[in-house]
Amino acid sequence: MGNPSPFLSRLSQGSGFSTVFKATRDVKLLFLQRFFRLFAYGSTFIILVHFLSGLGISDEHVGLFMTLTMLGDVVISFILTLITDQVGRRKVLSVGAALMTVSGIVFSLSNSYWILVVASALGVISPSGNEIGPFRAVEESILSQLTPKDDRSDIFVWYTMCGTAGAALGTITSGWLVQLLQSIPSWADVKAYRIIFVIYAALGIIKLVLTLILSRDVELERKGPAYHEVIELENEDLLSDTSSEGRGSTAEEGPEHLTRADSRKPSLPTPSKPAFLARVRSLLPQISPTSLAIVFRLILLFGLDSFASGLASPSWMTYFFTTYHHITPSALGTLFFTTNVLATLSNFAALPLARRLGPLKTMTFTHLPSAIFLALIPFPKAGGLGTWLAMAFLSLRACTQSMDQAPRQAFLAAAVKTEERTAILGVVNIVKTLAQAGGIGSSGALAAKSLWVVMFGGAGAMKATYDLLILWTFLGVRDREDDDRD
Repeated sequence: MGNPSPFLSRLSQGSGFSTVFKATRDVKLLFLQRFFRLFAYGSTFIILVHFLSGLGISDEHVGLFMTLTMLGDVVISFILTLITDQVGRRKVLSVGAALMTVSGIVFSLSNSYWILVVASALGVISPSGNEIGPFRAVEESILSQLTPKDDRSDIFVWYTMCGTAGAALGTITSGWLVQLLQSIPSWADVKAYRIIFVIYAALGIIKLVLTLILSRDVELERKGPAYHEVIELENEDLLSDTSSEGRGSTAEEGPEHLTRADSRKPSLPTPSKPAFLARVRSLLPQISPTSLAIVFRLILLFGLDSFASGLASPSWMTYFFTTYHHITPSALGTLFFTTNVLATLSNFAALPLARRLGPLKTMTFTHLPSAIFLALIPFPKAGGLGTWLAMAFLSLRACTQSMDQAPRQAFLAAAVKTEERTAILGVVNIVKTLAQAGGIGSSGALAAKSLWVVMFGGAGAMKATYDLLILWTFLGVRDREDDDRD
């Protein structure tokens, strides 16, 4: 076969496909894991509020449920991500997949509010359809380790694309399947929703299998002094034998002496057991002061953005369109399928921008328009043209909503040192989850009063503020990997 045409070659390089094609097997497995995980999240978030409401739970308690879920995720993720590089990345990802499966099984069987709260908080149920649990921080750290710096933007774009594509297929599958099941006379609404959670548990099993076949290359490479085995002689007897050899031994004691010496075997000293606090400290990463300063600023800014994301949670967005604009489950699934497809395609537009402007400017200039469109969603009136206009604003928001994700991941990967990356990304994601929990809890009270303008308009304003502040704060910050090489 001849060489590919120049157009196809440029298309392959410009889209990042050539970078993904030459990536390792582990990178491709992580892409698959993210696809199936976000498929599961997308299939459940679209029906989560309706499922809880179908059980007779009030809007305020639904908001509390989501808040407790996010807080539970904070605790689990905090513990797992801090010890990931010491315990093993594959082990942590496997635990997360197992928790995901268990939570899906519980939701498919239980009616108890508090049992569902515990299963959601300790397991992995996403109230927003976005990332939850320790997966993202660990996977991003692995991808950064396995990918050369110049290829990371391409890899993270495709990593993000796999997530949005999975979420898109999950939402449309869930919407149409629920409507199909609800059309059967013997199927109640809640029973139809439970089938989605059965699918969720099955996807958790698939993710567990994909995790178990990862290679050892995904683990952190530790750079430390080589271990040299040192044999310490038993101090008194052997030392005395050595001394007697130096002085010379008598004829009478020679054979007996040699027998005693040959019968003795040098032994290793019994090490003293470290204290409990020392063991715990050995599991924790060491973070440099420079990285701590960066993390503190990131926490403040990402916290503002994530609180706004909680106010505009996709779960409440679906509730808004079904209760205020009265659209059907199938239409809702199609709407969010469309928005996720637009988000998927827009990620490729971020690639040339990131190469030209850099990650920081790209994530700011692409995220700001989405914040403006978010603020406009609640203003059109219900019915007719107003409903179509609100859906148009949601779709326009999706066009640039996720364009900042890949540049942001590349920016974070370069802002901290390699050995700190997993822990710092975990802490940042935990703070984002905690802030999002506060936003979701607040949105429950606002939704009960139908204050949609306050929810979505306020969220858009906060996100716009975040965009401007992060550009002002980090513009000109030096690449930490360059510092390491220097």
